[in-house]
Amino acid sequence: MTELSTLPGDPSELRLRISYTDDLGDTPRADTVERWDVAVLHAERTVGSITFYRVHLDRGLNAVRVMEEESEELDEIAQALLDPSTGNFTEDASGWLPYVGSFLLIMDKVTLDEPWRGHGLGAILATEVIHRLMAGCRAVACSPGVTDLSSDRLRNRTEWDRVAAKIAKGWARIGFRLYQGNVYLLSPASLELEEQRAAMRGRLAELGVVWRRTQVRHTSP
Repeated sequence: MTELSTLPGDPSELRLRISYTDDLGDTPRADTVERWDVAVLHAERTVGSITFYRVHLDRGLNAVRVMEEESEELDEIAQALLDPSTGNFTEDASGWLPYVGSFLLIMDKVTLDEPWRGHGLGAILATEVIHRLMAGCRAVACSPGVTDLSSDRLRNRTEWDRVAAKIAKGWARIGFRLYQGNVYLLSPASLELEEQRAAMRGRLAELGVVWRRTQVRHTSP
Protein backbone atom coordinates (compact mmCIF):
# COMPACT_ATOMS: atom_id res chain seq x y z
CA MET A 1 0.00 0.00 0.00
CA THR A 2 1.15 3.52 -0.76
CA GLU A 3 2.36 5.44 2.29
CA LEU A 4 -0.55 7.24 3.93
CA SER A 5 1.45 10.47 4.06
CA THR A 6 1.19 10.69 0.27
CA LEU A 7 -2.57 11.25 0.44
CA PRO A 8 -3.21 14.86 -0.56
CA GLY A 9 -5.82 15.47 2.14
CA ASP A 10 -7.84 13.98 4.98
CA PRO A 11 -9.83 11.13 3.36
CA SER A 12 -12.54 11.36 6.00
CA GLU A 13 -13.42 14.78 4.52
CA LEU A 14 -14.31 13.36 1.11
CA ARG A 15 -17.88 14.10 0.03
CA LEU A 16 -20.22 12.76 -2.69
CA ARG A 17 -22.50 14.79 -4.93
CA ILE A 18 -25.00 12.47 -6.63
CA SER A 19 -27.04 13.85 -9.53
CA TYR A 20 -29.41 12.80 -12.29
CA THR A 21 -30.07 15.15 -15.19
CA ASP A 22 -33.56 14.82 -16.65
CA ASP A 23 -33.92 16.50 -20.04
CA LEU A 24 -37.71 16.13 -19.70
CA GLY A 25 -37.84 14.23 -22.96
CA ASP A 26 -40.87 11.98 -23.12
CA THR A 27 -39.06 9.09 -24.78
CA PRO A 28 -39.13 5.34 -24.12
CA ARG A 29 -35.31 5.33 -24.08
CA ALA A 30 -35.19 7.84 -21.22
CA ASP A 31 -37.73 5.71 -19.35
CA THR A 32 -35.50 2.65 -19.76
CA VAL A 33 -32.02 3.87 -18.78
CA GLU A 34 -31.08 6.61 -16.31
CA ARG A 35 -27.49 7.79 -15.93
CA TRP A 36 -26.49 8.93 -12.44
CA ASP A 37 -23.28 10.95 -12.10
CA VAL A 38 -21.36 11.18 -8.84
CA ALA A 39 -18.69 13.80 -8.16
CA VAL A 40 -16.13 12.93 -5.48
CA LEU A 41 -15.26 16.15 -3.68
CA HIS A 42 -12.57 17.23 -1.26
CA ALA A 43 -12.65 20.83 -0.01
CA GLU A 44 -15.14 21.52 -2.83
CA ARG A 45 -12.61 20.38 -5.43
CA THR A 46 -13.50 17.42 -7.65
CA VAL A 47 -11.01 14.60 -7.13
CA GLY A 48 -12.89 11.76 -8.79
CA SER A 49 -16.11 10.58 -10.38
CA ILE A 50 -18.42 7.57 -10.35
CA THR A 51 -21.03 6.66 -12.96
CA PHE A 52 -24.04 4.46 -12.33
CA TYR A 53 -26.96 3.43 -14.55
CA ARG A 54 -30.42 2.47 -13.39
CA VAL A 55 -31.94 0.19 -16.02
CA HIS A 56 -35.71 -0.28 -15.81
CA LEU A 57 -36.69 -3.67 -17.19
CA ASP A 58 -40.44 -3.19 -16.86
CA ARG A 59 -40.97 0.01 -18.84
CA GLY A 60 -39.80 1.80 -21.96
CA LEU A 61 -37.84 -0.16 -24.56
CA ASN A 62 -36.20 -3.57 -24.55
CA ALA A 63 -33.28 -2.91 -22.19
CA VAL A 64 -30.89 -5.12 -24.16
CA ARG A 65 -31.12 -2.86 -27.22
CA VAL A 66 -30.76 0.34 -25.20
CA MET A 67 -27.72 -0.96 -23.29
CA GLU A 68 -26.09 -2.14 -26.51
CA GLU A 69 -26.38 1.38 -27.93
CA GLU A 70 -25.17 3.04 -24.71
CA SER A 71 -21.69 1.47 -24.43
CA GLU A 72 -19.65 -1.71 -24.83
CA GLU A 73 -19.54 -2.13 -21.05
CA LEU A 74 -23.32 -2.01 -20.69
CA ASP A 75 -23.72 -4.30 -23.69
CA GLU A 76 -21.40 -6.85 -22.01
CA ILE A 77 -23.58 -6.83 -18.90
CA ALA A 78 -26.80 -7.06 -20.92
CA GLN A 79 -25.50 -10.08 -22.85
CA ALA A 80 -24.66 -11.85 -19.60
CA LEU A 81 -27.81 -11.09 -17.62
CA LEU A 82 -30.73 -10.32 -19.90
CA ASP A 83 -32.86 -12.26 -22.35
CA PRO A 84 -32.70 -10.44 -25.73
CA SER A 85 -36.28 -11.43 -26.58
CA THR A 86 -37.82 -9.96 -23.42
CA GLY A 87 -35.25 -7.49 -22.07
CA ASN A 88 -35.69 -9.07 -18.64
CA PHE A 89 -33.38 -11.23 -16.52
CA THR A 90 -32.58 -14.64 -17.93
CA GLU A 91 -33.83 -17.65 -16.03
CA ASP A 92 -30.31 -18.40 -14.85
CA ALA A 93 -29.66 -14.86 -13.60
CA SER A 94 -33.03 -14.85 -11.84
CA GLY A 95 -31.93 -17.96 -9.97
CA TRP A 96 -29.10 -15.93 -8.45
CA LEU A 97 -31.34 -13.09 -7.33
CA PRO A 98 -34.03 -12.89 -4.65
CA TYR A 99 -37.02 -10.96 -5.98
CA VAL A 100 -36.68 -7.74 -3.98
CA GLY A 101 -37.15 -5.19 -6.77
CA SER A 102 -37.44 -4.78 -10.51
CA PHE A 103 -34.61 -2.71 -11.96
CA LEU A 104 -30.92 -3.34 -12.59
CA LEU A 105 -28.33 -1.00 -11.07
CA ILE A 106 -25.01 -0.90 -12.91
CA MET A 107 -21.80 0.47 -11.45
CA ASP A 108 -20.09 1.61 -14.62
CA LYS A 109 -16.93 3.62 -13.85
CA VAL A 110 -15.15 4.58 -10.64
CA THR A 111 -12.25 6.99 -11.09
CA LEU A 112 -10.10 8.83 -8.55
CA ASP A 113 -7.28 11.27 -9.18
CA GLU A 114 -3.98 9.39 -8.92
CA PRO A 115 -2.89 10.81 -5.51
CA TRP A 116 -6.04 9.34 -3.94
CA ARG A 117 -5.57 5.81 -5.29
CA GLY A 118 -4.17 2.75 -3.57
CA HIS A 119 -6.12 2.90 -0.29
CA GLY A 120 -9.42 1.22 -1.18
CA LEU A 121 -11.29 4.53 -1.33
CA GLY A 122 -13.03 3.63 -4.60
CA ALA A 123 -14.80 0.67 -3.01
CA ILE A 124 -15.66 2.69 0.11
CA LEU A 125 -17.24 5.52 -1.88
CA ALA A 126 -19.02 3.26 -4.39
CA THR A 127 -20.61 1.31 -1.52
CA GLU A 128 -22.14 4.52 -0.21
CA VAL A 129 -23.57 5.36 -3.65
CA ILE A 130 -25.01 1.86 -4.04
CA HIS A 131 -26.89 2.28 -0.76
CA ARG A 132 -28.42 5.51 -2.00
CA LEU A 133 -29.48 4.25 -5.42
CA MET A 134 -30.51 0.64 -4.82
CA ALA A 135 -34.03 1.15 -3.43
CA GLY A 136 -36.32 -0.92 -5.68
CA CYS A 137 -33.34 -2.66 -7.29
CA ARG A 138 -33.16 -6.41 -7.86
CA ALA A 139 -29.48 -6.62 -8.78
CA VAL A 140 -26.32 -4.54 -8.84
CA ALA A 141 -23.86 -5.44 -11.60
CA CYS A 142 -20.41 -4.37 -12.65
CA SER A 143 -17.66 -5.38 -15.05
CA PRO A 144 -14.44 -4.47 -13.23
CA GLY A 145 -11.53 -3.11 -15.21
CA VAL A 146 -8.98 -0.33 -15.50
CA THR A 147 -10.64 2.91 -16.60
CA ASP A 148 -7.64 5.26 -16.50
CA LEU A 149 -5.19 4.27 -19.21
CA SER A 150 -2.92 7.31 -18.83
CA SER A 151 -0.35 5.66 -16.56
CA ASP A 152 2.75 4.42 -18.39
CA ARG A 153 3.10 1.52 -15.98
CA LEU A 154 -0.21 0.05 -17.17
CA ARG A 155 1.31 -0.55 -20.60
CA ASN A 156 3.05 -3.52 -18.99
CA ARG A 157 0.68 -6.50 -19.21
CA THR A 158 1.75 -7.94 -15.86
CA GLU A 159 1.07 -4.64 -14.11
CA TRP A 160 -2.25 -4.27 -15.94
CA ASP A 161 -3.35 -7.73 -14.75
CA ARG A 162 -2.23 -6.96 -11.18
CA VAL A 163 -4.21 -3.72 -11.04
CA ALA A 164 -7.30 -5.32 -12.65
CA ALA A 165 -7.19 -8.19 -10.14
CA LYS A 166 -6.88 -5.72 -7.26
CA ILE A 167 -9.94 -3.82 -8.52
CA ALA A 168 -11.98 -7.03 -8.78
CA LYS A 169 -10.88 -8.02 -5.26
CA GLY A 170 -12.11 -4.67 -3.93
CA TRP A 171 -15.59 -5.26 -5.37
CA ALA A 172 -15.61 -8.82 -4.04
CA ARG A 173 -15.10 -7.42 -0.54
CA ILE A 174 -18.46 -5.68 -0.63
CA GLY A 175 -20.32 -8.74 -1.89
CA PHE A 176 -19.96 -8.80 -5.68
CA ARG A 177 -19.64 -12.35 -7.02
CA LEU A 178 -18.41 -13.42 -10.44
CA TYR A 179 -21.40 -14.44 -12.53
CA GLN A 180 -20.22 -14.87 -16.11
CA GLY A 181 -17.17 -13.72 -18.07
CA ASN A 182 -16.15 -10.46 -16.37
CA VAL A 183 -19.63 -9.63 -15.07
CA TYR A 184 -20.11 -9.53 -11.30
CA LEU A 185 -23.44 -9.54 -9.45
CA LEU A 186 -24.51 -8.26 -6.04
CA SER A 187 -27.92 -8.77 -4.47
CA PRO A 188 -29.29 -5.77 -2.54
CA ALA A 189 -30.65 -8.33 -0.08
CA SER A 190 -27.11 -9.46 0.79
CA LEU A 191 -26.29 -9.10 4.48
CA GLU A 192 -22.64 -8.92 3.46
CA LEU A 193 -23.25 -5.57 1.78
CA GLU A 194 -24.58 -4.01 4.97
CA GLU A 195 -21.81 -5.52 7.06
CA GLN A 196 -19.14 -4.33 4.67
CA ARG A 197 -20.62 -0.84 4.54
CA ALA A 198 -20.11 -0.54 8.29
CA ALA A 199 -16.59 -1.96 8.00
CA MET A 200 -15.69 0.42 5.20
CA ARG A 201 -16.99 3.43 7.09
CA GLY A 202 -14.71 2.35 9.92
CA ARG A 203 -11.84 1.99 7.46
CA LEU A 204 -12.46 5.53 6.15
CA ALA A 205 -12.42 6.93 9.69
CA GLU A 206 -9.21 5.01 10.42
CA LEU A 207 -7.54 6.40 7.29
CA GLY A 208 -8.47 9.90 8.44
CA VAL A 209 -6.99 9.37 11.90
CA VAL A 210 -3.73 8.02 10.51
CA TRP A 211 -3.50 10.83 7.95
CA ARG A 212 -3.92 13.48 10.67
CA ARG A 213 -1.29 11.81 12.85
CA THR A 214 1.08 11.75 9.89
CA GLN A 215 0.56 15.47 9.32
CA VAL A 216 1.31 16.20 12.99
CA ARG A 217 4.57 14.25 12.76
CA HIS A 218 5.58 16.08 9.62
CA THR A 219 4.89 19.52 11.12
CA SER A 220 6.41 18.88 14.55
CA PRO A 221 9.79 20.63 15.15
